[in-house]
Amino acid sequence: MKAKLLKLYKEHREIANYLIVGGLTTLISLVVKYLLLFTILDAKNDLQLQIAVIISWIISVAFAYWANRKYVFESKSKDYAKEIGLFVSSRISTLLLDMFIMWFFVSFLKLNSNIWVIVWTIVSQIIVIVANYILSKFIVFRKNKK
Repeated sequence: MKAKLLKLYKEHREIANYLIVGGLTTLISLVVKYLLLFTILDAKNDLQLQIAVIISWIISVAFAYWANRKYVFESKSKDYAKEIGLFVSSRISTLLLDMFIMWFFVSFLKLNSNIWVIVWTIVSQIIVIVANYILSKFIVFRKNKK
């Protein structure tokens, strides 16, 4: 059993590592967002909801760049400025997607009880994780073929 799991991991190492890093990134994002929304910020206040989303995004993106570069895509690029620029740009696009999902369901549709905030945050994070992988693999950390 152990040998089969190890073989499976080796065959799908990048995706497995991405899921681990993505899970940790999501956990960081969720913990920060929930701590903010359930302590000092109010999810029923549209501005405070978006502030929580942005703060959790900044912290999780900093972690995600480091972990994806080192453990998932094993980037050897020396052009850090370009790589960080592409990474941050791609994450801004998924931040806007996250913000839109939260605005639409929590603010616009008024599904703003604590349980709905949790539900829509989780749904949004699943969508964002998939989009982030695609952008990271094919744009940010793509391997140049020589």
